[in-house]
Amino acid sequence: MDRVSSFDEPLKKLLGGATAKVMAEHLDLHTVGDLLHHYPRRYEERGKLTALADLPLDEHVTVVAQVADARILMFNNGRGKRLEVTLTDGSGRLQLVFFGHGVHKPHKELLPGRQAMFAGKVSVFNRKMQLAHPTYQLLDASDADEATEAVDAFAGRLLPIYPACKQLDSWRIAKAVDAVLPSAQDAVDPLPASLREGRGFTPLPEALLKVHRPQTKADVEDAKARLKWDEAFVLQVALARRRYADTQLPAVARRPVAYGLLDAFDAKLPFTLTEGQEKVSKEIFDDLATEHPMHRLLQGEVGSGKTMVALRAMLTVVDAGGQAAMLAPTEVLAQQHHRSITEMMGELAEGGMLGGSDRGTKVVLLTGSMGMAARRQALLDLVTGEAGIVIGTHALIEDKVQFHDLGLVVVDEQHRFGVEQRDALRSKGKQPPHLLVMTATPIPRTVAMTVFGDLETSVLDQLPAGRSPIASHVVPAKDKPHFLARAWQRVREEVENGHQAYVVCPRIGDDAEEAEGKKGKAKKKAAEEDPEKRPPLAVLDIADELRKGALAGLSVEVLHGRMHPDEKDDVMRRFAAGDVDVLVATTVIEVGVNVPNATAMVIMDADRFGVSQLHQLRGRVGRGSAPGLCLLVSEAHEASPARARLSAVAATLDGFELSRIDLEQRREGDVLGQAQSGVRSSLRMLTVIDDEEVIAAAREEAVAVVAADPELEHLPELRTVLAALLDKDREEYLDKG
Repeated sequence: MDRVSSFDEPLKKLLGGATAKVMAEHLDLHTVGDLLHHYPRRYEERGKLTALADLPLDEHVTVVAQVADARILMFNNGRGKRLEVTLTDGSGRLQLVFFGHGVHKPHKELLPGRQAMFAGKVSVFNRKMQLAHPTYQLLDASDADEATEAVDAFAGRLLPIYPACKQLDSWRIAKAVDAVLPSAQDAVDPLPASLREGRGFTPLPEALLKVHRPQTKADVEDAKARLKWDEAFVLQVALARRRYADTQLPAVARRPVAYGLLDAFDAKLPFTLTEGQEKVSKEIFDDLATEHPMHRLLQGEVGSGKTMVALRAMLTVVDAGGQAAMLAPTEVLAQQHHRSITEMMGELAEGGMLGGSDRGTKVVLLTGSMGMAARRQALLDLVTGEAGIVIGTHALIEDKVQFHDLGLVVVDEQHRFGVEQRDALRSKGKQPPHLLVMTATPIPRTVAMTVFGDLETSVLDQLPAGRSPIASHVVPAKDKPHFLARAWQRVREEVENGHQAYVVCPRIGDDAEEAEGKKGKAKKKAAEEDPEKRPPLAVLDIADELRKGALAGLSVEVLHGRMHPDEKDDVMRRFAAGDVDVLVATTVIEVGVNVPNATAMVIMDADRFGVSQLHQLRGRVGRGSAPGLCLLVSEAHEASPARARLSAVAATLDGFELSRIDLEQRREGDVLGQAQSGVRSSLRMLTVIDDEEVIAAAREEAVAVVAADPELEHLPELRTVLAALLDKDREEYLDKG
C-alpha cells in the first residue's frame, strides 16, 4: 500500500459500517487520516497500581480487585437508579458507584467474583472511600500472564479522552484509534527535512503515536509541539503561495497626481489627518504605485477614520485615470457610505454637473432595490467612466455591471464577504484591480496572520481629535429593576441637553413572528417556565412601550432591515438632522452610522450580542465633542459567562483587547469558519490565540520556503499535504502555472 492511500482508506473497511457511519455523520471523520488527526482533548491520569488499604484522597488511582457484591438502589421516588459495587483486594475494601444510564453495562459485567482493573479519582461519601463512575477493564483470571500484561498496559498510563458524541463515547473511539494506529507509519511528513532537523522535531509517525498513546506527560508535550507546527506551517505555506501568486499578477500602477482631485480634497478638509492616517495612507499609496495588485487589510478602532483613508486612496486612483468601487455588506450601509462620501467631497462629487468642480468626478450608488431608471443611469456612468467612484452592495458583482477601467476595490466589513465575492469583483478589471479590505473589528495579530494571511495589514489605532470618551455600564434589569428606570431617565436627560440616543434590540418583532399555533404556544410556555428561553426583546415592542411610558413626549422612531429602503433612508436623514430624539433599531446601525449629536445608547438583552458586535454598536456614540454613554441591559445571572462578557466590554474601550477576549471565549471555530476560504479549517491542535510564537515562526519559514521554491517542486510531501487541505475548487488558485 502506498504512503498516501493508507491515510485515504475509508474507515468502513477497518471499523465496520455502523461505527464508520456514526463517525462520518456526527464527528465528520471519514478516512484513516481523519481519525488519526482526531486528537484526544485531554488525558486522565490512572496512577500506578494502588492497594485498597493505601488509597490517597482526591488522586487518580488504578486498582486491581475482586467484586465482593453489587446492588442497585432506587432513589428520588423510584425515578433514579444507583449501582453500588463493593471491591476487595485482601488489603481493604472500596465502594464504586454508578448513576443513571451508566448503571446497565457494569451491572451486567461486575458480578461477584469477577476480577478487574478500575481507574478513577478517590472521593469520600458517608465517611467511606469511593470511586464514582470509574473506567474499568475485566481481567481473565484463567490466564495469569495475560492478566499481568493487561494490568501493566492499563495502569500508570495516561488515558486519552477524545472529543466524542452521544452515539460514540471516548472509550470506543480509543478502540477505533487502536485499529488504525499502525497506519501512522505511513504519515506523509510535510516539513522539509532541514526544518525538521533544525528545530529538533519528533518524526511525524512517532508524534501521532505519542499523542494517541502517550507513556508520559513529556510524550504529550513532544507530540503537541510537533503537530502544532505542522498545522501552522502548512496553513502559512498555503497563504504564502497565495501572496506569491498575487505578486506575479500584473496590475496598472496608480500613482498620485499633483494638483488633482486628492489635492483639492485635502485642501478643503476642515481638520488635519492624524499621524496614523498619514502613515497608513503612505503604505497604501506605495502599494498603489506598484505594478502588482495591492492586497491590504485596513483595520482600526471604531471611529479611527478608516473611511477617510479609503476615500483618499479612491481619489488617487481616479486621479490616475481609473475607477474605484466600494463594496458594503448591506444597503443601509452602502447608502450611508454614499451619503458621507458625497458630503465629505462636496462639489468634487459632482463632476460634469452644474455647480460641480472641474476637477470633480461623479460618485454613484448601486444597490439591488434602486429604481430601473436610476440603475440604468448608474450602469451607464460606470461603463463610460463618467463615474470615478461607485458605492454599492453585492449588486456590484452582477454580470451586467461593467466598468470603464476598475483600478481599486474597497471592501467594507470583510467578515461578511467571502474571498469568492472579492474575486468576482476583481475580475471586473481589465487587469486585476488593487484591493483594500476594511474591518472595524480589531483583529489580534495572530488571527490576522492566520485568517487574513494573504493580505498585508495596516492598523489605525489612534482616534481622531474631537472624539470623546464613552462610559459603559452594565444594567442588571432583573436583579435591580430601578437601575433600568434610571437608564431611561439618563436617556431623557441627554435629550433635554440637546442630544440624541439609540436603543438597540436583537429582534424586529411583529405579528407574523408572534403567530399563534403550536410553535408560538410552545415558545410562550417555555418562556413562562424559564425566562432564559424567552424570545429576545424586539424593536417594535420596545419602541411602543417607550412611547407610552418612560420616554413619553419624546420623538421615538424605529429602524430595521425589513423597512423599505426609502423609509429607512428617510428615518436616518431625520435622525441625522436632529428631528428624531430616540432611534430604536436593530444592529443595522452597527457600522458606518455617523451622527455626532447622538451621545447615549441603551442595548437591550445585551448578553445576546457578541463582544465585537457590542464594541461596534457602542462606537456609534461619542462621535462628537460631548462624552458618550453606553448602557448594557441584561437579565443574565450575575455569575453567568454572559455577564462576564458584558463586564469585559464595560471595562475597556480597547477593541484589540476585546477581540482577544472574544476569541478566547469562542475559540477559533467562528473566526476561521468562512474566512479561510476554501482551506478546510485544519486547526485541531493549534489555538490561534495561544500559539502566537508558533504561528509567527511558521510564517517566517513558510515565506522562505515559497520564495526558494514557489511550486514546491522539491517538496512533494508538502504538496501532497497541501492538496488534502484545500477544497477542490480552490486548488487551481494555488496551483497556477
